[in-house]
Amino acid sequence: MKPLRKNVALAIDGGGIKGVIVTKALAMLEKELGKPLNSFVQLSAGTSTGSIISAGIGCGLSAEQMYKLYVDLGTSIFKKSWRTAIFPLSRYRYDSKPLMTELVRAIGNVKVGDLWNRPQPFDMVLTTFDVVANRTRFIKPWKAEYQNWPLCEAIMASSSVPTYFPVVAGRYIDGGVGSYANPCYLAAFEAQYCLNWNPAETTLISLGTGRGPHVVEQGQAGKWYAWDWLMPMLGAFMQSADDQQFGLTSTFFKELDFRRFQIDLIEPIEMDKADKIALLAKYGEQMGRKILADVCEEPPVFTVQQNRPKRLLLS
Repeated sequence: MKPLRKNVALAIDGGGIKGVIVTKALAMLEKELGKPLNSFVQLSAGTSTGSIISAGIGCGLSAEQMYKLYVDLGTSIFKKSWRTAIFPLSRYRYDSKPLMTELVRAIGNVKVGDLWNRPQPFDMVLTTFDVVANRTRFIKPWKAEYQNWPLCEAIMASSSVPTYFPVVAGRYIDGGVGSYANPCYLAAFEAQYCLNWNPAETTLISLGTGRGPHVVEQGQAGKWYAWDWLMPMLGAFMQSADDQQFGLTSTFFKELDFRRFQIDLIEPIEMDKADKIALLAKYGEQMGRKILADVCEEPPVFTVQQNRPKRLLLS
């Protein structure tokens, strides 16, 4: 594994129970380096399940602790009930209380601003989509408007996937509903333009939560009815957004030591499939080996017209 630079940032995709993949891989990284994540990671950006891991790092949890949290709680959080039995007649499938209870138990009653207001500040970017304002919000510990938010509530706001969990505070849903299920561009922007880190002294590690197989054959789509389009269209949006963020980061932050890691899944695994935890752990071991061997993803190619000013796409 190549040495990490002076400043280290993580970016962690959304994916529900597939956070097992990331926590298992990060536990292998911790073991290899012989130190916990919070001793060398100063910035973490996360969406949905990535927000749980990002906040956990900021609160001093080790990757091994977070891996055990996913393993122990997967079945209790995604527990079958009358809601799952009658869905989609119910508004959502799972009660959010078990997840909230365990988050409080794991990280306590920490405020978002507490991560920044300490001797060694930790920066964090959590994404949530505000359906009232119709925009993605970026929750950061140094922003005055978010400093007094309970951290667990911020995590829930980032993780409440529509139809799976209830809306938070009547307006906040999973950050992956926007373009930031993969938050690597947010992390790169935060590092260089908010923290003023020198990109030549910065490593950004971006971790996916598994790429599902492409299962649509030629001619098949022509036979679909309206309801058959739902999952393929969602998959196309998610993949395009992932490629966009990956490509933007690779194109506009060339001095950055940017490492993107992803795993190809043999079969699709939905975000609530707690019965797949053992399999997800094996995928996590694969990702861990990739990280330690620097087997990074190849970025999408973005062609930039020469002799024209490059404009940043995020304010």
